[in-house]
Amino acid sequence: MADNNELLKVDQAIKQAREAARSAGLSGEDLAPAAHYSSEEHDSLQRMHGRGLTSLAYNVETFESAVSATKLQDALNEIDGVEAVVVYGTKQVWITAPDSINLTQIEQVFLDLGVDAWMSDSSLRRRIARMERPNAPRARRNVDAHRRAWAAAERMKRQNDAQVLLSKSRPFESTEVLFTARELITKTRLVVAILLGVPVIVLQLVGSLQFDYWQWVCLALATPVVLWSAWPFHRAALGGLRRGMSALDSASSAAIALAYLFSIYQLVTTHVGDVGWKSQQILLAATWSSPEYEGSLFFDVACGATILLLIGRLLSRRNTLRGRTLLNVLAISPHDTVTVVRKDRKDKKGKATKKDITVGEIRTGDDILIPNGMTFPADCEVISGKSLVDMGPVGGLHRVREVSVNDIVYAGARNHGATLKCRTVKTGSKTRLASMHRWVLNAARDENRLAQLSTRSASLLVPWALLFALIAFGIWWLITESVDAAMATSLSVLATVAPVALAMSAPLALRLGLWRAATEGALLRDTTTIHNLAQVESMVFNRVGTLTHGPMQVIGITAAQGENPDLVLRVASALVMESKHAVSKAIVRADREARDASAGGDEVPNWLEIGDVTITQGGVFEGVIEIPINGEMRNVPARLWRPSGVGELRDSRLAAAVESGGSPVVVSWKGKDRGVINLADSFKDDAPQAIDKLEELGLETYMLSRDPYPVARRLADSVGISTVLAGISPNRKEATVRALHSQGVSVGMVGDQDVLGALRVADIGILMGSADRVDAVAAEIDGAADVVLLREDVEAVPEIVNLVRHIRNTVDWNIWLSWGYNIVTLVLAMCGLLNPLLATLCMLASSSLIEFRSARILRRSYARTMLRSTHAWQSWVAQFRDLREMRKRSKLRAEAIEFAQRDAAEADASER
Repeated sequence: MADNNELLKVDQAIKQAREAARSAGLSGEDLAPAAHYSSEEHDSLQRMHGRGLTSLAYNVETFESAVSATKLQDALNEIDGVEAVVVYGTKQVWITAPDSINLTQIEQVFLDLGVDAWMSDSSLRRRIARMERPNAPRARRNVDAHRRAWAAAERMKRQNDAQVLLSKSRPFESTEVLFTARELITKTRLVVAILLGVPVIVLQLVGSLQFDYWQWVCLALATPVVLWSAWPFHRAALGGLRRGMSALDSASSAAIALAYLFSIYQLVTTHVGDVGWKSQQILLAATWSSPEYEGSLFFDVACGATILLLIGRLLSRRNTLRGRTLLNVLAISPHDTVTVVRKDRKDKKGKATKKDITVGEIRTGDDILIPNGMTFPADCEVISGKSLVDMGPVGGLHRVREVSVNDIVYAGARNHGATLKCRTVKTGSKTRLASMHRWVLNAARDENRLAQLSTRSASLLVPWALLFALIAFGIWWLITESVDAAMATSLSVLATVAPVALAMSAPLALRLGLWRAATEGALLRDTTTIHNLAQVESMVFNRVGTLTHGPMQVIGITAAQGENPDLVLRVASALVMESKHAVSKAIVRADREARDASAGGDEVPNWLEIGDVTITQGGVFEGVIEIPINGEMRNVPARLWRPSGVGELRDSRLAAAVESGGSPVVVSWKGKDRGVINLADSFKDDAPQAIDKLEELGLETYMLSRDPYPVARRLADSVGISTVLAGISPNRKEATVRALHSQGVSVGMVGDQDVLGALRVADIGILMGSADRVDAVAAEIDGAADVVLLREDVEAVPEIVNLVRHIRNTVDWNIWLSWGYNIVTLVLAMCGLLNPLLATLCMLASSSLIEFRSARILRRSYARTMLRSTHAWQSWVAQFRDLREMRKRSKLRAEAIEFAQRDAAEADASER
């Protein structure tokens, strides 16, 4: 009652505030409540959106029982047009209703059943956004003209801000103003250029095919090639001039235009246009200076350059589309259809029916059918069926495994077997695949900035090329007094410059590297991570959470002389009861099993009373606990701690137990050590192979452990780790990694969220065990992790190191190639040793070579997948052969037995 009175007071205060605001002249749109709307506004929503549906989510404070949740679900489904699902475990209510639904109807149901619920923030924002669309409700039409103009300006501002944010959130899809428009480079332009331009090139290079007026035919054929097929390059050059910047294809456009215009000048003003004139094949630009080569045409250069440029840009666009396709692998289209099995909420029998809906309409808790060949649209739990599933980009390396009931399959996986019935766990933006997509987009922003910088740097090469072309023209004209030689040299300079190769030398390889890493289960924070990880010289593993798997187990309890080992375990369990650490969970589980078995008898109570437990920076659990001493229950101070060395224990028996095996923890009370509990976990199966691969890559491996050195060394030897950093308490791990770094070693740290401080101080922090919390990791760890591994296998570490080294080598090689090519060919062109047509071919070859080497980053992944598929196929063939041999042997054995039985029967018959 008191809470209801408080709510009434709040409502009255809100009403009084609104009356005061209205008296001050404020309009109704400023006074609309955030979560409640009038009937007029709901009618407006219905007129605006028709009979469209809206999704609402409510959070519930608590349920009395599952029965009350069922009652709430039935009551909500009785509302006309409402489909409600109440999830008792997560205390959430999911509602699908028409746009015209009055929220007071839903809230009245909550009040009638005594349920304290409130709309989620995302649903509230979505509801308000629908109310604020340009086709506004009637209440908004009563404002004056000035206010309408102001509101329109505000909406325009919000739309512009949204467009800016959208362009920032999609860095892979941004258009570069310095590049030639990809939409204008079409196959039609290339076909026209080939059909009309190739005859021109052949006629000009092969003198025996030249006929009367052939040069004028070449002009007619070359005109549409230069003016229409090459128009995208001319348009980019003109756009660059208009914006005061250089388009990357400006030099090529200038070469095509100059070759065409100079050829027309030659036809009109010189004897080149006379009947019977024939050209000769000239390979080097310097040859034009010879008196015997008077007069020249460059229609072949104009047409050849256009054809080669179109081919090169179409191939580049193909690689770009291929890269975007790879990025789309990390996204699920919300418009795809899926079959969902839902119960009719209003049918008392609860009969289930199948219904085809879009992916965007899937709700948490829906049962969906995944047939053969279909991609999982959401994170699901298999509830019926058994099939082979390709885990896709989320699984890393497209691993195929068999799934059955209770297995979790993530969005992006593909079914390769029988139909599965799955229950959705996470949908839409909450899936792991969506989190990966957002992470990769954030990483791509850094790559996009690098691409912008590379493009602007490469564009500076264009004005220098124009300057060098002008200088070459002047020098060759002065030296040879031949306009033909000067023009040929200038065209060679313009045609050979490759700013596009320079612009994409680094960004293309980095972009493909980010995509390749994501599809293999490793998320890189930015492009800087690639270079830093490639330079790592040592790799430090935190043993727990990286090299080991599965729950820890208590393998032994050693009590001091005169102490009860069950009491030692009971005290340890009471101290760590609230801890979530793997060691604590193992102790609590062992104590529970001991209590269930009635271990310790009457001397050890089942439960021990304990006060507040504190955990020191060194990880020591301390508290006051009530334990039986000499038959009486007394409160004594107790502690549980992990020794870093044998010398910390005075009892020789306990000291021997510390070194006996497993990770030791010591239990003490009243200032005396009472026992040692040894725990153990198992190393991952691939840990030894992963460590060997890291050693082969030249990295020194370290293991960071809390255990004493003898124990840690023994564990490290089992997987082949070189160096052990033992006895390191949690508060000293950060300082330990810092000490390694201070020795001049580039350190990579692999660990889980328990060692975020160590990950932060390392040169590269590699986080494992947080695949389901990618977004939370990005928001919470504050840059601690540079790499987030979605895979749990240790081999992911050497594979990502090998990948980034390949990416770095590709980037370095591309940069050296692009700069070396431009310098060498520019010198050759100015010296007259490069034909203009050959210069264009060299320019295309340099760009194609860089794209080819960059695409190897992806082809290596495909080759590895194909290799694994080949190995699998060979294994299947071998198994088939073995089976056939077994059948053949069985058949021979059956024939031998039958033959022996027939011989025995014949022998018996002869004896008779």
